[in-house]
Amino acid sequence: MLNRIVLMGRLTANPELKSTTTGKSVTSFSIAVERNYNKSGEERKVDFFNVVCWNYTAEFVCRYFAKGNMIALEGKLQSRTYQANDGSTRYVTEIVADTVSFTGERVQKANNNNKDSSSTTSEQPPLPSQPDFENMPIDDDLPF
Repeated sequence: MLNRIVLMGRLTANPELKSTTTGKSVTSFSIAVERNYNKSGEERKVDFFNVVCWNYTAEFVCRYFAKGNMIALEGKLQSRTYQANDGSTRYVTEIVADTVSFTGERVQKANNNNKDSSSTTSEQPPLPSQPDFENMPIDDDLPF
């Protein structure tokens, strides 16, 4: 059997990191995904999906993503039920994401026509520094 889902959309709110009673990190959020098609003269349709991330993935999302950021994710579709406070049974279908990625989209910085970098803001925190890679010498004796 196969249960995999791949989506790319925009976060509808800032994700919030929480912990379970056993200390596991968890976050839940929703993403808006535009449909690829629309009838002429109509507005584009958007679907909203609930997403849950656990452990390191939850910490990663909360650290590097904010409302409006584009996110790509892969996971599985899961449905569950729970008892609401009023005693009714509620049904939930959500994506449990095990892989999240940046989409390559650059976050636009707000600049009030001022060249001073202190007036520039961004909703997305800086990316972690990348390790320096050593340039390889050009060698005609490569094995491929």
